[in-house]
Amino acid sequence: MLQNTGKLAGCTLFITGASRGIGKAIALKAARDGANIIIAAKTAEPHPKLPGTIYTAAQEVEAAGGKALACVVDIRDEQQIGEAVQKAVDKFGGIDILINNASAISLTGTLETPMKKVDLMLGINLRGTYLTSKLVLPHLLKSRSPHILNLSPPLNLNPVWFKNHTAYTMAKYGMSMCVLGMAEEFRGQIAVNALWPRTAIQTAAMDMLGGDGVSKQCRTADIMADAAYAILSKPKDYTGHFVVDEDILKEEGIKDFDQYAVQPGHPLLPDFFLDEAPESLVEQMEQHGATPAFKPPTSATSSSGPIESTFNVIRGVLSEDVVKSTQGIYQFDLSGENPGVWFLDLKSGSGSAGQGQPPIKADVVMTMDSKDFSKMFAGQLKPTMAFMSGKLRIKGDMTLAMKLEKLMGRMNKAKL
Repeated sequence: MLQNTGKLAGCTLFITGASRGIGKAIALKAARDGANIIIAAKTAEPHPKLPGTIYTAAQEVEAAGGKALACVVDIRDEQQIGEAVQKAVDKFGGIDILINNASAISLTGTLETPMKKVDLMLGINLRGTYLTSKLVLPHLLKSRSPHILNLSPPLNLNPVWFKNHTAYTMAKYGMSMCVLGMAEEFRGQIAVNALWPRTAIQTAAMDMLGGDGVSKQCRTADIMADAAYAILSKPKDYTGHFVVDEDILKEEGIKDFDQYAVQPGHPLLPDFFLDEAPESLVEQMEQHGATPAFKPPTSATSSSGPIESTFNVIRGVLSEDVVKSTQGIYQFDLSGENPGVWFLDLKSGSGSAGQGQPPIKADVVMTMDSKDFSKMFAGQLKPTMAFMSGKLRIKGDMTLAMKLEKLMGRMNKAKL
């Protein structure tokens, strides 16, 4: 681990999303120097699935040797940010460092991403980062060693990082563009940099995306905390850099990176936006026992495949009437010759269908062989008979599962 040197003693850090994960790890690292930490996050009450609140994080900061101010902040809300900034200035006399860590993620394609999710990602990642920076900047300009550090990737314009999750990439790259612009705008006055991990980091978000088995392929958040500490210890003329955690720690003399591994010696999963393509990441995750929730499309379900052909016909018969009479969201987990996950949204607008997870939680999940799926939608196998014969497993609303027969009748008229 990178040793604390005391360089952040007495400094005041405003950290968004600091109640858990990487944000909290950076807060604790700075606290060991005796820094003042503003924990700006939304979690005031315990979450049923996620660890920690702003208050438990504040307790940990103070136990580590720092001073803490917990503020309930939704970084999409200008008034809440402004009030938190003013409280920080009133309590600690100013702000020296801003860590833009808060982020939202949905690794879904354009057709599968509801606008509510798009607005959330753009609102937190891009607008929230820009807005928080804007409101903190006047105080940073008064500091002797001011820094802005965004937890965002290098601007890699390879289309492979856009094709499967355009909205997320746009939002995350928005944070990186803030670095690009503000570093030049405030050159000589404020250091503005970005930090991104070489490998996957064990966080609640990673557990959600990778499922069971992914943690052993990750490093802990300590590596990001050490890398952030190295950046924040530099003078303000160190600016405009898109730093990768492992690279800067090598420069600091760190040679043993196994100390950061969740399971030392186990192969590690590279993070997004660097060198490994999404398909390679999925393959590595599955090879070591994880279940990725963001599988990109594969050739097995290309436009020439039987499942895609079936869904093309399904899309052709969707209408507001079908949606009104059904009011359900379906997920199909298919095995056999054409494996994959597909969805059918008969709850929103005029309906939608496609590959991958549904845009919101499915009301019913239907698991079956891909051949039986094709037969069912061709009218050769009724859902009721498929279920009774054991060819179809249903989880969720049984009534909705049986309502599919009406849609299948429309498809047969369309001459599937």
